Amino acid sequence: MATQKNNPITPTGFQKLLDEYNALAAERPKIVEEVSFAAKQGDRSENAEYLYGKRRLRQIDGRMHFLSTRIESARVVNPAEQRSEHILFGATVTLEDENLKQSTYQIVGEDEVDVAKGKISWKSPVGSALIKKKADDVVEVETPRGAMSYRVVLFVFR
Repeated sequence: MATQKNNPITPTGFQKLLDEYNALAAERPKIVEEVSFAAKQGDRSENAEYLYGKRRLRQIDGRMHFLSTRIESARVVNPAEQRSEHILFGATVTLEDENLKQSTYQIVGEDEVDVAKGKISWKSPVGSALIKKKADDVVEVETPRGAMSYRVVLFVFR
């Protein structure tokens, strides 16, 4: 069964998923070897190296499974190739709030959110409210801090 490509992500975000997956894939054989060696040491119930190694293997396997699912469902969207008069996934948007304070965000995939770096999900309240808006549009957003109003100052695709 083919996986639906319903996970939009930027090329940078996709590469980070691949890099993490590959790093875990490289780490896994080393941990397997350590667990095997620790298992040969005798009583496993009191063998910290064995217990830690088994726990680390479960963590690696779980994360690799999660990452492979996200990678398989990824639809890579290059913002630099977007052309529109409306805000779309990948756009970098400058907003002005009710106090005339400006903030800039890039609308990205769920796997690449980093609010401290101005990267918000297209599914977040602000991100979803901005999709298909234009410069000078005003958007009302219900945020955890209450209703907020923003004016789109400008947006670019880069």
